[in-house]
Amino acid sequence: VQLQASGGGLVQAGGSLRLACAVSGRTFSFNALGWFRQTPGKEREFVGAIAWNGGRRYLANSVKGRFAFSISRDDAKITVYLQMNSLKSEDTAVYYCATSDRDYSGIYDYNKIFDYDYWGQGTLVTVSS
Repeated sequence: VQLQASGGGLVQAGGSLRLACAVSGRTFSFNALGWFRQTPGKEREFVGAIAWNGGRRYLANSVKGRFAFSISRDDAKITVYLQMNSLKSEDTAVYYCATSDRDYSGIYDYNKIFDYDYWGQGTLVTVSS
């Protein structure tokens, strides 16, 4: 499985960005895709997770109401988008996407780093105040 994260950049507080995570190779074998973020000196923080078919979604309280998922598919890949609105300076981080092959009963269970098997390279989001 290959994951390619993109869409990061510099934005002013209150602005929007849309991140994309393109998943290829064994495309239909993962159960959930998650987004995490990390700032220097801190642990990687869970942002949200979406089931492979887009049916179940879960966002951390810190981003709920501001971030949203969407998903698209073609024969070669699945792309999961993270729409980020009303951005704050505290959203500044490197954002990572990851896929999980684990079969948990609920989407709320996919909230730890060790729940995920494959990771993308990260994309930097900088929110200026």
